[in-house]
Amino acid sequence: METKYIFGNFTVGSSTGIEGEKAFEPETQANFGKGGGGHYAVSQTALEYEFTPTQYMQIIFGPTVSYYNIRGVPGLDDRNMGAINGFEAEFRSVLIDRNPSPIAVTLSLEPEFHSRDETSGAKVVNYGLEAKLEADAELIKNRLFWGFNLLYEPETTRADLGQWENESTFGISSALAYQIVPNVVIGADLWYLRHYDGAAFNSFTGDAVYLGPTFYWKIAPQGAHERRMGNTDRRPRARR
Repeated sequence: METKYIFGNFTVGSSTGIEGEKAFEPETQANFGKGGGGHYAVSQTALEYEFTPTQYMQIIFGPTVSYYNIRGVPGLDDRNMGAINGFEAEFRSVLIDRNPSPIAVTLSLEPEFHSRDETSGAKVVNYGLEAKLEADAELIKNRLFWGFNLLYEPETTRADLGQWENESTFGISSALAYQIVPNVVIGADLWYLRHYDGAAFNSFTGDAVYLGPTFYWKIAPQGAHERRMGNTDRRPRARR
């Protein structure tokens, strides 16, 4: 089983796909809120092209498209617009293969550029680099899988031609996935994040814990559908 997708919202498995495989994968995150006369709805979609040149490497890249519908939210300007707001790439390389090792490990590096703030839609210049170790193991053959991720993400942002502001995020996650029948997997995913001012964990600003159930259904040999329950943000971030 390809473990990259089976763990759900936050934890990513180590598999890189089949050599020569190509795919187009749109992936959307959305946040909604309403109260006190205000309305908030923001989504971001990554239009990803995925290519696996060898069984030990995977390359993913594409633009990101955002939509903002914000009205009457304290601290945020009203905004109703859509925009191409950036570009993301990802390079995944297998460090430890599953055979003969019982644990497989992949290194993922994801450089990003965004021209609008993901929360408010205000114009910014934002650069980030997400570095992640993605590990998993097969605890019960073809049945029970365990996943573990370790994350470090430095970012720098400049708004309104002002000063560059640096921040960093440390994250650790763990997940279990159980194949109840062939190609149908259920599980649970736990994610802990710490946010800091400065690119090297200079000043602690806050942390967060996410926990939720997961469901994965592989429809056909060349395609799969994933239903994510709980918090749907693939990469949650703390923001000032």
